Amino acid sequence: MLRRMQSCTTPLTSDWHSIMYPLNNAGLGKGLETIAPLVRSVEETPDPIPADVRGTIPHWINGSLLRNGPAKFEFGDTHFNHWFDGMAMLHKFKIEKGQVTYMSRFLRSNAYKKNSEQDRIMVSEIGTVSMSDPCKNILQRFFSRFDMIKPTDNGNVNIVKYKRDYYLSTETNLMHRVDPENLETLEQVDWSTFVAVNAASAHPHYDPDGTSFNIGNSYGRKGATYNIICVPPEKSNAEDTLQGAKILCSIEPANKLQPSYYHSFAMSENYVVFIEQPIKIDLMKLLTCVMRGKALCEAIYWDPKMKTVLHLIHKRTGQVSHVKYYTKAFANFHQINAFEEDGFLMLDLCCLDDSRALDIYFLQNLRKSGEALDEVYNSMSRALPRRFVLPLHVTDDTPTDQNLNTRPSSSATCVKTSNAKVFCQHEDLHGDDLYQYGGLELPHINYERYNARPYRYFYGCGFRHLFGDSLLKMDLNDKTLKVWYQKGLFPSQPVFVPSPDAVEEDDGVILSVVLSPSQNQSTFILVLNAKTFEELGRATVPVNMPYDFHGVFNASA
Repeated sequence: MLRRMQSCTTPLTSDWHSIMYPLNNAGLGKGLETIAPLVRSVEETPDPIPADVRGTIPHWINGSLLRNGPAKFEFGDTHFNHWFDGMAMLHKFKIEKGQVTYMSRFLRSNAYKKNSEQDRIMVSEIGTVSMSDPCKNILQRFFSRFDMIKPTDNGNVNIVKYKRDYYLSTETNLMHRVDPENLETLEQVDWSTFVAVNAASAHPHYDPDGTSFNIGNSYGRKGATYNIICVPPEKSNAEDTLQGAKILCSIEPANKLQPSYYHSFAMSENYVVFIEQPIKIDLMKLLTCVMRGKALCEAIYWDPKMKTVLHLIHKRTGQVSHVKYYTKAFANFHQINAFEEDGFLMLDLCCLDDSRALDIYFLQNLRKSGEALDEVYNSMSRALPRRFVLPLHVTDDTPTDQNLNTRPSSSATCVKTSNAKVFCQHEDLHGDDLYQYGGLELPHINYERYNARPYRYFYGCGFRHLFGDSLLKMDLNDKTLKVWYQKGLFPSQPVFVPSPDAVEEDDGVILSVVLSPSQNQSTFILVLNAKTFEELGRATVPVNMPYDFHGVFNASA
């Protein structure tokens, strides 16, 4: 029998949806299909295998869809508690001349190697505390309970680029450089070697010249500090990784002992936007996790009494705006886009009205079935796309207590309440029809040409289940949807690939890896016409893949 490691499970209540999210009534789950097969361990496929292509995959698509996510959930008779804990696996669908091959490899992180060598969980993850090393004597095991949990290097969240190299990243200070051709693990890279941070986001942003921006926390005796990081676009030599990285600025949390948790941030042409949200980290609980035998997520909590604060940092000077933009409490994991126009900064985000997502994705919840699974789903709030309009030129002479948003195209409001505060009320970036698709998360845009610029379209997954079960395209001109959906199939985050002769914003294709819990259906990569959302083709491979997090398209030279 598998031994469950220490966890921080929060009990679910059947009436949570009616209290926290009354608009969800139209989209309640009933009779949901089990998704347990999508969170089971799989074997790697280190040698490329051909896919069976149906339909037509445009010959101009030349490159690889790389995806990353958890794919091993136990070692020996110990197993992880949370979906986010699973060992990272890198997947590659190579597309060339209308044909597709697939391969995959586990990231050879220190966590993976230590766990494999001992055939038990030796490295703690966000929802699982490792067991004491049986090789230690009683005194060693006793004193080890007073150690801090060491950061994992299990980079299972995202595939990111710095200086044209690919890295697998999680939310600690440790990443791994990987070879996008054979998927081999090359080297571990520690952010703290180059800048004074103890952790970094797995969602950097990029300027057109390749300059990268990220955000990371530093922890000291007086508590936490948020830091905006800038990484130069080019290597100085072949061995260069993050050399030249610098801290652009530092921001003090409202409470240094209880900083906000963040998963990503936003960026416009001239500004980094840091979202200080009411998902909080109790540093005292974090420091004592091992001693109390609790997982890291035990230290994360939701404070609905706290407003969300938006901080603007100028990318060139590092100057933090003295004006802070406040909104009602919301949780944000992924931003859609941000751009400046007519003296305003438009900030588009996927927002939730609570932070239940961290609790929902325990494996014991994902592996439920029947009414128990319906209850888990109905306890979730839905992620909805919203726009905040931030006035950039607020001075002492700016009038108070009136809406500063003069843009007739937006119903969002922003009201100056004091010389250093503006309160913002969002505009919904959707119509009522989005509710029937369970909201929208895992957003993606035509990043290369429209990130930090005015744009019209964004793509994402609809969530009528715990995992995405449809692909959505939103037209911001009239807030209408195009939808791809097939019952019993679960598509991954859509990735937009522009056509080589693209003129319009949506000239290109959408790539998504589609999974099924049914043993009668195989994994396939789906290719949609991004303009019409019609299926062009699919390439099926006879392998099992777990549902994963994020992906990128690596165009062949």
